[in-house]
Amino acid sequence: MRKRWIFPAHPDPVAVSRVRDGLGLPDFLAGMIVNRGFDHAPDAEAYMNPRLRSLSPPDLLPEMPAAVDRLTTALRRNERIVIYGDYDVDGVTSLAILARFLRAYGAEPTCFLPHRVEEGYGLSEAGLERCVAEHTPRLLIAVDCGTNSVAEIEGLRRRGVDVIVLDHHEPGSVRPDCAALVNPKCGDSLHYLCSAGVVFKLAHAMLKASPVEDLDLRDFLDLVAMATVADIVPLVGENRILVRHGLQQMERTRWPGLRSLREVAGVGSPVRSGDIGFRMGPRINAAGRLGPANEALALLLTDDALEAHRIASDLDVRNRERQTLEKQVVRDAEDWVANHFNPESQTSIVAGSRDWHVGVIGVVAARLMRQYHRPAFVIGFDTEGCGKGSGRSIEGLPLVSLLNDCAEHLEKFGGHDMAAGITITETRLEAFREAFEAASRTMATPDLLTPKLDFDCEVPLSEVGAPLLETLAQLEPFGNANTRPLMVSRAVAPSSTPRIMKEKHLRIEFGSGRNRVSAVYFNAPVDQMPRPPWDIAFTLEWNTWQGRSEPQLQIVEIRGAE
Repeated sequence: MRKRWIFPAHPDPVAVSRVRDGLGLPDFLAGMIVNRGFDHAPDAEAYMNPRLRSLSPPDLLPEMPAAVDRLTTALRRNERIVIYGDYDVDGVTSLAILARFLRAYGAEPTCFLPHRVEEGYGLSEAGLERCVAEHTPRLLIAVDCGTNSVAEIEGLRRRGVDVIVLDHHEPGSVRPDCAALVNPKCGDSLHYLCSAGVVFKLAHAMLKASPVEDLDLRDFLDLVAMATVADIVPLVGENRILVRHGLQQMERTRWPGLRSLREVAGVGSPVRSGDIGFRMGPRINAAGRLGPANEALALLLTDDALEAHRIASDLDVRNRERQTLEKQVVRDAEDWVANHFNPESQTSIVAGSRDWHVGVIGVVAARLMRQYHRPAFVIGFDTEGCGKGSGRSIEGLPLVSLLNDCAEHLEKFGGHDMAAGITITETRLEAFREAFEAASRTMATPDLLTPKLDFDCEVPLSEVGAPLLETLAQLEPFGNANTRPLMVSRAVAPSSTPRIMKEKHLRIEFGSGRNRVSAVYFNAPVDQMPRPPWDIAFTLEWNTWQGRSEPQLQIVEIRGAE
């Protein structure tokens, strides 16, 4: 879909001067920071140089003292503790952090991960039945799930199992009867934390209450950064602090699993957030998408370098299998959408099939959402007609709110504004599709449904080079809510005919002599390119090849010069 180009607003010159002079920054970078909402030098300084000492007290999270008290009691009584998690990066990483942390207190907690296909997400009846039968917990810590598991937690209490919930999903109207529900969305602040961030806060609170010699929370920051980036939560506030320092910690990580994961994923130094999002995170996720996620958890828990290398190599193979399966489901889903969806008249996409593996439907939903700029659900049904669906949404159309209007057609649902999961029977698919479209239509506006390119700055190509890229690096880590700067150059022309790669990508050269800059345009409209000169929308990144790095434009869109 063609996007609306929105050029950057002229920032307040007084604010730009304050930030520029206070931090010693070039004008254009100071203007960009002001446009991102940091218009006073102290705020800009905190944004540019996030410090661990700026982290807030963990007791700001709701029910944290109750969680610390119940967990301290369990440790003192030597109770059997089971940590029950989710099979994605956030869930697996959270389990690894909490298990290692509790071992430092002398405990031997058991980690439990449900099977995505057979037991489903969270505190499912099938997952809990196996968990209790195999491990007979006295205290169950539900991580990255449990906020809305009212009936399931009540069932555990009847069996003599206490529950602590460490979660970040949207709460419902009824609080489960647990010993503590530590969820930032139940409080007034820190709503952006992922579950690993919540676990880190619990560890901080425990350490303040009961110090342990030689236990350094900074050792866990790399795992927290992995989860925070992979879960696509906003990189603002304390998340920005955790990820900035977590990426630095990853360079000297204690954990053999992370070292091996970097190696098989081909991640060099320095580690950047994109390396987690596109290389390391998918390999952790691959285990849970195609089967049990225990292998990914074992990677993060092992202290044996040889074992870590073996597991990381296995996950690399799993990831390639996942990519093959994903491509097939993407093709099928795109064909279905092309035949059943009209972007001129419809505000949502709901697609389902018995041929679609539930392990990749979230990735496919995200692709459809980006391609059509519509909230999208992709559902995989088993042979019994039971479906698991995953949804992704656009800004302004919160999924959980939309699903509340469709609840009569669903067995279960939960998640965030931008991502959610559902359980649905095949016979209710059409009714859900109609109800979801009706709910989306009541909230959607033409402006919301129009994709936009919101530029950070306008840059002549003559100024694009290593110094500019090094200056922009001061804004890292990039991710959700702190995106890589989107730039625009006007009225430019290629220095030679663009080269087509793999039938759908373009390699383009601009400039001449020493002032040459290369660009890559993935999934370009190869047969519909306008005649030069062009206006080009792009981000700027390092391209490393055979040990050599140079700046490269990543083109987002090209239009005829206006």
